Amino acid sequence: MKKRKFSLLVSFGFAVAALVFFLFPPFQNNQPPITVEKPDKGNVPALQLSQWCMSREFEQKAYIVCRADPVRDTIRLFLNNPDGKPYFSFSNVNKKLAQNGETLAFAMNAGMYHADYSAVGLYIENGQEQHVVSTQDGPGNFHMKPNGIFYLANGKAAVLETQSYLQSGVKPDYATQSGPMLVIDNRIHQRFIPNSPFLEYRNGVGVTNEGEVLFVISSQKVNFDEFARFFRDELKTPNALFLDGSISSLYAPEMGRKDWWHPMGPIIGAVIPQPAKPVSAESTD
Repeated sequence: MKKRKFSLLVSFGFAVAALVFFLFPPFQNNQPPITVEKPDKGNVPALQLSQWCMSREFEQKAYIVCRADPVRDTIRLFLNNPDGKPYFSFSNVNKKLAQNGETLAFAMNAGMYHADYSAVGLYIENGQEQHVVSTQDGPGNFHMKPNGIFYLANGKAAVLETQSYLQSGVKPDYATQSGPMLVIDNRIHQRFIPNSPFLEYRNGVGVTNEGEVLFVISSQKVNFDEFARFFRDELKTPNALFLDGSISSLYAPEMGRKDWWHPMGPIIGAVIPQPAKPVSAESTD
């Protein structure tokens, strides 16, 4: 009899556990699932003028590439609002832009920041230097030399290794410093390890020989070497800069991405006029 009671209690316990698991499934990830649109492997499409962002695949890893032409498009950096407080999010940037009838076409986080969300290295917005260039040594990805600077000046964009930037004498309208460099004059950063097991979501920026700016975020975790080779070998950018890793975020409404789960320091994006509101179909008679 005791064995039968024990068996009934065990069965009852399993039934309760199964019900709890069904009603309250365990939390699996701190990041919403990402749906990746994979291109036709037999004919990977070139970047299309009709799209700001699109999916690309390289060596069985998926990425999202957003493109902008600094001559034709308006690319801006954002850090603090007019009250001097960080924007933190794409939605807060959009709220500010809406006051001038503008909105983001796409955006990403744009470089590393301190605990107070101020930039770690050089940061220039609207021609005003808000933080100086950092050439000091230290721990972490930012100080994996050479690091570099992405800048916009007089309708042109470039990625330069930090020392080359300092020697150039350029006066940017916008600039952000991060590190490490991914690609330097068509060479992969010397400290990257092929087949490294250290994988992370990553985002970065490169500029083609034609001057087009390509912003990239990985749709799955990748190591530095494969991320850099995607820029060099697939996108053909002779210079490319790592922007960040675990907090990598994307705003691309045409792809259903409006990432919100990480507060951010510097943000970069393409700005466009707000779409006109649809005209009411009601009769005016």
